[in-house]
Amino acid sequence: MSRVGNKIINVPEGVKVEIADDNTVTVTGAKGTLVRQFSPFIKVEMDGNEIKVSRSSEQKAHKQLHGTTRALLANMIEGVHNGYKKELEIVGIGYRAQMKGDKLVLNVGFSHPVEVEGEEGVKIETPTQTTITVSGISKERVGEIAARIRSVKKPEPYKGKGIKYVGERIIRKEGKTAGKK
Repeated sequence: MSRVGNKIINVPEGVKVEIADDNTVTVTGAKGTLVRQFSPFIKVEMDGNEIKVSRSSEQKAHKQLHGTTRALLANMIEGVHNGYKKELEIVGIGYRAQMKGDKLVLNVGFSHPVEVEGEEGVKIETPTQTTITVSGISKERVGEIAARIRSVKKPEPYKGKGIKYVGERIIRKEGKTAGKK
């Protein structure tokens, strides 16, 4: 029994959900519009301002799709209503980030600056030289862009230098000890 899939999704005020015959769901809100087509084995029903997701059989694959579909649909509704935001911080002497047009330019200890391009619907900002904010309506795309930025220079375990999420805890290693015999 899928506990996630059985939860009912409440549609907030100002969000419009349309369900087509081919299981394509269109969610429109104040921040924008998201469209996604779901599996034909999963049934999405709307009753007033509540959405219920059900599966056609008890097969393992259908049970897996049940919870995933419900979570994706809830994330779509949350995204068009409130939006998503990931914040990253840069740690290291001389490490910095800046925007040039729609590209993020990172100077993080390489011999050359690294450019990261944004996507349509995802906004990248640099409030300061050591902080990066990625925001948008799609949780999947915001997380993907933030992970791509972090992968340019992951935090290392000795000094913690690199790009990390705000609030991320880096497990530190002890360095070499001098004069140990």
